[in-house]
Amino acid sequence: MEHRIANWDNAYANGANIAGGERWPAAWDGPAQAFREKLLAQGRARLDIVYGKAPRNRFDLFLPPAAPRGLVVFIHGGYWMESDKTSWSHLAGGAVSRGYAVAMPSYTLCPEIRIGGIAGEVASAIGKAAAMVDGPLMLTGHSAGGHLASRMVSAASPLASDVARRIRQVVSISGLHDLRPLMFTGLNQTLNIDEREALCESPALLRPQPGARITCWAGGGERSEFLRQSALLANIWTGLGAATDSVVEPDRHHFNVVDGLADPDHPLTRRLVDE
Repeated sequence: MEHRIANWDNAYANGANIAGGERWPAAWDGPAQAFREKLLAQGRARLDIVYGKAPRNRFDLFLPPAAPRGLVVFIHGGYWMESDKTSWSHLAGGAVSRGYAVAMPSYTLCPEIRIGGIAGEVASAIGKAAAMVDGPLMLTGHSAGGHLASRMVSAASPLASDVARRIRQVVSISGLHDLRPLMFTGLNQTLNIDEREALCESPALLRPQPGARITCWAGGGERSEFLRQSALLANIWTGLGAATDSVVEPDRHHFNVVDGLADPDHPLTRRLVDE
């Protein structure tokens, strides 16, 4: 059956196509604050660690009770132009409970910066956090954050080679892996993606680093474009030598698909941290 997208803005509109979607992102703020306050009271949270010169170049680090088994980095979404680290803290709960430290960076937002510049900032944050925590490194991110996590294990990664070699697993949650369709949306008035940047910064258009492992995870109730974008990267990178998997979690939409990260026994957390 022939298929063509007539309304690109609607194809990438999440909240408007989810019943009760207006509850997010505010629905994350309370649990995130409660988690931060709990770990601060226990002496297991270090907030606003500086990793660069820009005002938003800060990350929070959450620690398990004992020496960390490794480091997880979670990269927030928001179409590269919204949100910050403070809305997502509770999603560190699953990995922290399994003995891992979790770093959550903020980064400069578009249009103050281009997407390629954000990738460079995220790489700096990962490098700073990795210098503070020994062991294997796992990367995950949601939506635009899934793009950034995937970009870190793409060819010409902005990560330092010694940091990149520590990466054991990447999980891109509802990730945007081909930036070209976003050029057709109203979002591009802020993002300013052009053809050159799309070709340079889209993981699906790049080769994976040797030995890359990535799981592309999406919710069954996602917009069809997010399901396509998720399957796309796993498909292409399989043919380029990466170890890939594509998972569609039933009964999850674009906002609640991340909830499993708060649960140490959820398959999403296990996929991220288990060897």
